Formats: sequence, C-alpha cells, structure tokens
Amino acid sequence: MIENIIATRVASPAQVLSCFDTLPVVDLSFMAGRWRGFEIKTGHRLDGLLEPSGWYGKLFISPEAVHPLLFNTRDGKGLYAVDPLLVPLGLPFPRSSVLGLAMAVLRPVLRTRLPKARLRMIEYRGRSTATMAYDGKPIFDHFVKIDDRRVLGIMDLKGMAGPYAFCLERDDTPMDVRL
Repeated sequence: MIENIIATRVASPAQVLSCFDTLPVVDLSFMAGRWRGFEIKTGHRLDGLLEPSGWYGKLFISPEAVHPLLFNTRDGKGLYAVDPLLVPLGLPFPRSSVLGLAMAVLRPVLRTRLPKARLRMIEYRGRSTATMAYDGKPIFDHFVKIDDRRVLGIMDLKGMAGPYAFCLERDDTPMDVRL
C-alpha cells in the first residue's frame, strides 16, 4: 500500500496511519543527512502548502542540530533554512506559485543559520521511533522506514485534527546549502 501512496501522493488518513503503524521504526542515526520531501495529501488543512512555497525538505546534522525547513533558492541552485517560529500555520495561504514568490521576498526575514529542531526517540502510536521536535512550536515529526532511502513522516501538532503526512527521500547529491 505504501508504494501506491508514494506514487499517487494521495491517501486517506486511515491509510496513512495504517502504513505508519506497519512500517519499521527508525533510530536517530538513520536520519542523519539531507532529505528531499513531498507531501501526501490526506485532506488535511495544511495539504498543498509546502511544495508551492519552494520547500525542499530537512537537514539532520546531529540529534541536537536539525534544520526542519529547507527551501530552494529562487535560482534553484541552492538551499536555505527557514525559522519555523516565523511561519504562521493558522493563516489562509494561497496554494499556488504566489506562495513561492512570497517566500522569496520574505527570505531575508525568515532565513536562519541556526538549527531549529532536534531528534529524539519518542513514542507515537505505541512505538518509539526517531522524532524531530521543533524548538519553538508544539510540533513533532515522527518517522518510520519505507526503505533504506525513504521515510514516511507524520506531523503531530498539538490540537491538529488528522495526520499531516509527507515522505522524505535521502539526497546525497552535491548541493549548495547556505546556512
């Protein structure tokens, strides 16, 4: 079922949670490195926001140093990190290229060189797995292993209904990461 979800990038909340519950947990060392992400649409209110904004993925330097929001530079030749504390999740954002333009304009304000999250082993849905804890927001991203190069992520935001799901794919290609 997970391969079909990855191929279509669409699933019901029950399908995503069923996959999450059956896939193997991961430890902190597995998450090390740079990961390119994409959303899995589940009907969640945040569906369709990350990709039009220019979101690239995440960078796990160490358990104490994680960049949770990496974005593509306007020229597409590099990456920069955004401080999640400065990103309001409650506003109605356009789900279009307008969002990418807004991110480019706001880049000097939103950008950070400091890691804004860390990794811990946290129990979620009855199992302890690698989890990214945001420093400034009540958000946890829980990860389970699809294969050696991909993980399924579930964002857990206090008070949020339903799973916000995404996939991360390990990216070892050389790239200019401007931190």
